[in-house]
Amino acid sequence: MLPDPATLHPSLVVAASPALDDTAAKPLEDGMALSVSGGGYRAMLFHLGSMWRLNEIGYLRQLKRISSVSGGSITAGALALAWNRLQFDATGAATNFGDVVRTIRKVGSTTIDVTSVLKGIFLPGSISDQVIARLDELVCHGATLQDLPDHPRFVFNATNVQSGALWRFSRPYMRDWRVGEVRAPKVKLAIAVTASAAFPPVLSPLRMTLDPSTFTPGSGKDLQRPPFTTEVFLTDGGVYDNLGLETVWKRYQTVLVSDAGGLMAPLDKPASDWGRHSKRVLDLLDHQVRNLRKRQIVGSLKAKVRSGAYWGIRTNIADYQLPDPLPCPYDKTIKLAEVATRLKGLDDEVQERLINWGYAVCDAAIRRHVAPNVPAPKFPYSRGV
Repeated sequence: MLPDPATLHPSLVVAASPALDDTAAKPLEDGMALSVSGGGYRAMLFHLGSMWRLNEIGYLRQLKRISSVSGGSITAGALALAWNRLQFDATGAATNFGDVVRTIRKVGSTTIDVTSVLKGIFLPGSISDQVIARLDELVCHGATLQDLPDHPRFVFNATNVQSGALWRFSRPYMRDWRVGEVRAPKVKLAIAVTASAAFPPVLSPLRMTLDPSTFTPGSGKDLQRPPFTTEVFLTDGGVYDNLGLETVWKRYQTVLVSDAGGLMAPLDKPASDWGRHSKRVLDLLDHQVRNLRKRQIVGSLKAKVRSGAYWGIRTNIADYQLPDPLPCPYDKTIKLAEVATRLKGLDDEVQERLINWGYAVCDAAIRRHVAPNVPAPKFPYSRGV
């Protein structure tokens, strides 16, 4: 039985769904994995800061798997493509991690969503085609899933609208447990990242045409047949798993979770028209699922069933009770959680504050719960949060 979330340390108040409860039936592997959430450019930059700190302490190189959804998949895609070029020193830190930083900063200065919507409406092709083209230009440079490293394994998660299941993109395979598995897919990395970040309704769905003969025979539970194997409709991975957690939670003993989910504000007078009311109800559902996932992670960490750490963009860094955390006033960091979930260019100040905040809260979580002897760092950017 998991402990009552009300009794847990507030620095851990954190991820789960009932689908994650079957891990007890399988032995967990030793090793460390990272999951990164969605949240548009807000998440992309926040997770960049977290990965920056993990790299400095030598943990990035130790990761066996990096699982991502939505905006987090953009950062994971840039890291995945750069991985084989990273130069690790004796401490395990990549000395040229700045290459990843520059790629993501360039993306963070570029508006993709509005321009893609307009081009998708008025020019040939779909909205998702436009997003694929921009992410390929800015991040992926024509690479396919076969250009990714063998280790660590990068998993880009999307949601299959037809089956209601998670669709995973990785180098060894892409699969939906109901539809089946395609081994060694030659799908473009930009397609995987775009599918993972296809925010509904405007950037979703991404339509992918497949050859049913490429599926491993008998690999699907009950839907390995046309049209499920010929035409796949994918939406944001966060629709199914808003923390990108499932593919690491079911496998590894040590799990790190970086959560850049936005702030859901209370409404004193909610709209009653069907459009805005429906959106509010969907937001409530997402908020509840996210909180359920957080509670499961918290319970498992607190009960020492698992090891690892959680940190979130809405966390109060004071809750970690460190003697020397980086200065991150809660009134400032909670404002960063309110940055819109968009693929809209942000100015340098906001970008650097988001990166600094992801860096600082990751550092606090790691030093509080995983590696207490790691020395306190300085912000990557002097402006703080």
